[in-house]
Amino acid sequence: MTATHTSRTSRRERLLIVCPGRGTYNQGEWGYLARHAGGTEWLARLDAMRRERGMPTLSELDGELPFRLSLHGRGEHASPLIYACAMADIMAIDPERYDIVAVTGNSMGWYIALAAGGALTTDAAMLLINTMGQLMQETLVGGQLLYPWVDAQWRPQPELRDELLAWIPRLHGQEGMELYLSIDLGGMLVFGGNDKALERLARELPPSERFPLRLHQHAAFHTPLQRDVRETARQRLTVTPFQAPATPLIDGRGRLWMPWSTCREALWDYTLGEQLVSPYDFTAALRVGVREFAPDRIVIPGPGSTLGGAVAQTLIQLDWQGLDSKANFQARQAEDPRLICMGIEEQREWLLGR
Repeated sequence: MTATHTSRTSRRERLLIVCPGRGTYNQGEWGYLARHAGGTEWLARLDAMRRERGMPTLSELDGELPFRLSLHGRGEHASPLIYACAMADIMAIDPERYDIVAVTGNSMGWYIALAAGGALTTDAAMLLINTMGQLMQETLVGGQLLYPWVDAQWRPQPELRDELLAWIPRLHGQEGMELYLSIDLGGMLVFGGNDKALERLARELPPSERFPLRLHQHAAFHTPLQRDVRETARQRLTVTPFQAPATPLIDGRGRLWMPWSTCREALWDYTLGEQLVSPYDFTAALRVGVREFAPDRIVIPGPGSTLGGAVAQTLIQLDWQGLDSKANFQARQAEDPRLICMGIEEQREWLLGR
């Protein structure tokens, strides 16, 4: 099932869908898929695809095998689980009441966006996500480290951002260190690099609450360290399943892929090319989404809700609908939520039941 793009004059509420990436399926999300997609025909197909490859099915991982980060956090398991949970939420959105005007995502969320927007079928996206998760886990080159550049009220601190980015040229190339910007994630920067560079960076950055934060079982996504993964992926995954989306897609550069003008070869080339080895600008993607499509609400499918903070921080940077601080955002959310995290059960029920 894919989102349907309709006229901008539609009276239905306009939604921008923001698909989640890695790190959103944790112990608290165990059982999410069973609750929202258990018994569905499409989940049975995805389970069969996994079974044919000698891998535990998504249903088994989500309901039968007790949650263990060492198991569920592995790329070949975590990525398909997140994909299936997100698709269950997107499929639950009523097209009679909501108009999905565009779809984007964070990092791995780009693969989910391809399915949500109709550029890949549900099964084809599963093959892509399963393959990429397995390749990343098999190589697991380098890692990622997260650090914020906003204050406690989520207001931008551009001087701090400049100071953080200055560590890249300062460390890269010294004593075998490789360090890059991996993701521009709202009010946070995600650095990607080899272990030596990330360990040094973690020592240099001032500790702040739980930061700097090294992400568990994450490779150096969106950096040149993924060149080998890129080449292998391009050999295993062909252009054949790709097609023009039914709904506009916004990629990790802020570029639009429109239903009437997308070249499927170019979409394949970006997905298995530049997207893997260059920084992912989630902030730019969200900026294009809110400015070009003027959504009434922004919806983050489950599992989890960790992407909500990054989205809110970006909206504050953009002064979207007058948002200027965390307190302002929270007050607006309590009155009339404009950002919906479907991984939060109350917000999911609010969106689907209103």
